[in-house]
Amino acid sequence: MEHLSRVPKDRIAVLIGKSGKTRKMIEQACDGSLSIDSQTGDVSISWSGDPDPIRRMKVPDVISAIGRGFSPERAVQLLDDDVFLRMYDIREWVGRQPNQTRRMRSRLIGTNGRIRTLIEEMSGCEIAVYGSTVAVLGGNDSLSLATPAIEGILGGSEHSTVLFGLEQDKRRQRLRSKNLETFRDKTSIAPDSFESMVPGFSEARKRMAEEKPFELEDGESVSFGEE
Repeated sequence: MEHLSRVPKDRIAVLIGKSGKTRKMIEQACDGSLSIDSQTGDVSISWSGDPDPIRRMKVPDVISAIGRGFSPERAVQLLDDDVFLRMYDIREWVGRQPNQTRRMRSRLIGTNGRIRTLIEEMSGCEIAVYGSTVAVLGGNDSLSLATPAIEGILGGSEHSTVLFGLEQDKRRQRLRSKNLETFRDKTSIAPDSFESMVPGFSEARKRMAEEKPFELEDGESVSFGEE
């Protein structure tokens, strides 16, 4: 039996699901059998055979994500190779005073959840704020956008400054992506080909071939010579 994580007691029911549905879903996805201690919240797993090393590494994140406020359907995405979890402890930024933690939670969420929604939409991540933690789920590119925004708010930056920076980061990321696509397109052409030396030559030759061929009148001829 391998220990995975510990979840808050009020999230145990979510982890198990109605009639054990959620637990079964996770067990099928990771090919193991979960053991959940309803008193402590400790979650362990017994693997069926030899577990996949990547899956074995990521299953604890699935349990932690559910424990930190994500729905099981979202959390199980972490089993994919290109989805990751990043967590922050608000107390590391503002101290252990409960009123400071509540204040920072409010700043991260915003009025009617507006700030959290904007960061999610602009970065492509999903964010859960639960207790004294902030959990962020997404791909590498999405996390690279969301991380400075969340850390900026935790560090006390104004919302307008954080959102402007996020917008600029997203624009730079998009430009890098376009430049990379252009580079790949260019490298797909053989470096010693005529097309690489005269860009557009193939397209021009194709257009010429589609046009009506040049015809000589009777008695006309074309000759070539050196000057």
